[in-house]
Amino acid sequence: MCESKEINVIDIKIVPNRYLKPKTSEKILNLIYELEGQQRVLIHGPSIPMKVFYGPGKGHDVNHSDRKEINVNGVPIELRVMVGEIIVTVDISKLNEFMDYLTEILDENMPCDYYILIGIFTRTKTTISDYLKYGENFENVIDNRYIGLVDARVKTSETVKVIK
Repeated sequence: MCESKEINVIDIKIVPNRYLKPKTSEKILNLIYELEGQQRVLIHGPSIPMKVFYGPGKGHDVNHSDRKEINVNGVPIELRVMVGEIIVTVDISKLNEFMDYLTEILDENMPCDYYILIGIFTRTKTTISDYLKYGENFENVIDNRYIGLVDARVKTSETVKVIK
């Protein structure tokens, strides 16, 4: 990839002051997907495992109330994390209009205080993990939204869900 390639996207990180419940996450994500200019949406937070990994309860099921299936833009998604951050990648030419609508959505639907950071929080260039996962000369073969999101040891379908 050429080092002088212009970056035409920017990330908006939404950080609520507490973890969001699945119903609230679903509502906010669906409203974000209705906005024009968004290219990728990521959710971050601590993992909600299916089984206890260590300690006296090792191997027992974890019955966490937030490990639910939500429907985002018509696609069912199993929440494997407690939603603590939402990162939206936006076309930089539509940033101002997007921000106006986004703050309106968050003010109406966020059940707690939050703050918004604007910057580059996701990878914009290919990484070594990308080459391990996809091999050489993959840049023109895969969707650019996958760059920097891969774990070479895990199936992408298990960790990344594409919603159009």
